[in-house]
Formats: sequence, C-alpha cells, structure tokens
Amino acid sequence: MKRRESAPSAASLVSWEGVRAFRLRRHHLDQRGSRNSLPVIIGDMGGAQAQVLSAAELSVWARVHGLRKGDVETALWRNRTLAKAWSMRRTMHLLPSTELAAFVRGSARRAEKEMRWVLRHGISETTLEQVLQVALSSLDEPITRTEMAERVCKRLALPMRWEAAGGWGSDRKVPCVSIGRRYLPAGYIVHLLGARAVVCSGPNEGDEATFVRAEEWLPEWHDMQPVEAEDEILRRYLRSFGPATVQDFVAWTGMTLADARGIWARQAEDLALVNVEGWPAWILRRDLSDLKDAAIERPTVRLLPYFDSFLLGHVRREHLVESIHHRRVYRNQGWIAPVVLVDGKVEGVWEQHRDGDRLNVRVEPFGRLSRIVASAIKGEADELGRFAGSLRVSVAFHRTS
Repeated sequence: MKRRESAPSAASLVSWEGVRAFRLRRHHLDQRGSRNSLPVIIGDMGGAQAQVLSAAELSVWARVHGLRKGDVETALWRNRTLAKAWSMRRTMHLLPSTELAAFVRGSARRAEKEMRWVLRHGISETTLEQVLQVALSSLDEPITRTEMAERVCKRLALPMRWEAAGGWGSDRKVPCVSIGRRYLPAGYIVHLLGARAVVCSGPNEGDEATFVRAEEWLPEWHDMQPVEAEDEILRRYLRSFGPATVQDFVAWTGMTLADARGIWARQAEDLALVNVEGWPAWILRRDLSDLKDAAIERPTVRLLPYFDSFLLGHVRREHLVESIHHRRVYRNQGWIAPVVLVDGKVEGVWEQHRDGDRLNVRVEPFGRLSRIVASAIKGEADELGRFAGSLRVSVAFHRTS
C-alpha cells in the first residue's frame, strides 16, 4: 500500500494568497534587503542556484537593494562570506559561508546515492575509496579538475584519458581517471566527494573552474555532523518554502523519499499541519502565526532570472504558474525560464539583450497586465539597467497566444 501523509482535523486553514505572501517575505521578494545582509539573504532564500553564475547574481539582485556588479564576486573571492558549492540536487549554489556545511552535508545523501550507483557499475569499493581519498587530499588549495585528475592518476598509477562527458548534452572532452574498462570524469569525482567532505569552488584559473576543501578556504569554517546538518536543512527549507510536503522536500534536495521521510520524522514535533484550500502541507510550528498573518499589501513585481530558487521548491506548481503556461516556464532539459513574478505568481516570461549602451527587455505576459503592474515592470527593468552598468533601458511587451 502506498504511504500517505495524514491530515488531522486540527489542521489550520490558510489561503494560497497568504502562502504566497509568506514565501515572498521569506525570499526577500516583497521588499529588497540591504547589501550588508547579502549572506543572510542568500541563506534565507535557500541558496541561489549557480550553474550559471550570472543568473545567480540576478537572483540576488532581485532581493538586494542597490546591489552592484561585482558585489557577489567580491563576497565569493575576496571576503569569502559566500561560497559556491554543489549542494541541493547536486547542483551548484551560492551559499553563505557560515552555513555551507548545513547545506552541503544536509543534502549529501544524493552524493551517497551516486556512490552506490558507481559501485554497481564495475568499480570496486576499495578503488573508489582510494580515488576519493587522493582527490580530497589534493584539494588543500584551489586546483582545476585537470590538476586533480593528474594527481590522482600519478599517485595511484592509473591512466588518465579524455572523454566527451561535459554534461547537458555537451560533446566537450574532459579529464577522466581510467579504472580498468571504466572511467570517472574529474568533475564527477568532485560530485562524489560530497559524500565525504565539503568542497567548494575557488577562483577560476583562466576559463577553468577550481575546487578546494572548505576547511582550507573559508576563514570562519564550521563543520557539522550529517544528522545535525540534515535537521537544519529541513528547517531551512520550511522557513523559505513552507508550507510544503515531504515530496516537495525530496524534489528540492534530490534525496530519496525514504531518506527524506526519516529526516522529516525526526522533526515531527516541531511541525504544524495546515490546510491550504484543501491541500495538506506542513510548516514549522514557530512560523504558523507569521503564515496566518501574512498578506500582500501592494502589487509586488519582480523580474526573476533563469533557475531562480523561488521556482524550484515544490512538486506542485499550480500556485506558481497556471498549467496552460507551465511549459513556457519549466522547459526541456531542466531549464527554468526568466519570469515576471506578480504577487508571488508567474504572469509572464522575459528576456534581455544588450545593444551597446542600451538594454532591451522583452516581456511576454500571459494575460492582460494592469497599468500599475506594467509600470512596476518598467521600474524593475530600469533597476536592472542600473545594475548592468547604468544602461539606457527599452521595454517592449509582446503578448503571445
């Protein structure tokens, strides 16, 4: 029999409008926060997905008042108050350095799952552990994937080869450690290290990314035990994305349903059940009063970029975007389109194109926009022009069927 989460009659009744207002506030999308609070804001939003760093910077821009070009990179590479690491769903995220262990170790079960997959496909546990130990020991300073693979191969007397394994359909050849008839791409080894330690990005060497152990890179490093980190990441998730279900938590972290249920059960006493217009979901008990009081007092309009975190926290998405427009937002191969967010709902998609000193912003609304919302979109576009370098901005609206 399929397990289901029960919905006792004591569940608090809340509206979708209240839920959207609560989440907007928790993501700092109702009102931008201060540049001085950059790490706090990124932690509050559950990290900014940073597969494409420019998209992550725009996610931060949508939440931080007066953010300047270069602020994120300064925080990453100079002040090191931010870190970039593989965490939820084993995708790259911008995260606050002081909470990096919680996010990485708390979502490490996905890396452990990938470890099991490798062991089932012809690589012995002994050999895999040797590869990981040597790879990890080499990351006492920022080095590239190629340098890491070279050190592993030299230390273990294994051949190094180049194979087309760049991901996302890329045919780019990448360095790999050859193990018998199998091989491990160096980038995949870094993924697997997530089951053993906390590894983050270092500054690029030319066009190549580098990686380093967090304990060697971050000045205020604080590690956590896996169970402690898992409990914290669930609390972090619900503070940002609640109300939610265990299935939502699975989708956000990338772990298995069985693993997620175990973490969920440990926090059961601190969770409160709510009924969102017929949908049973959970929130931290201490956040229940904030949820009940949440309200949208004025039109809240934001231009969110590719892969914005606000769109990645739930399995059920009708509250974010109408089903008829779903594929215009959630596209093939995991691409999430830039969206126009109005009061917590997606009301269109947008794109930008720079032409000299002019920034052209094209908006495709899903329906008719009020004058107030259209004006707010233009205001956001002007702010985007300031962030991009005080560019002149042109906004065009194109309604499509």
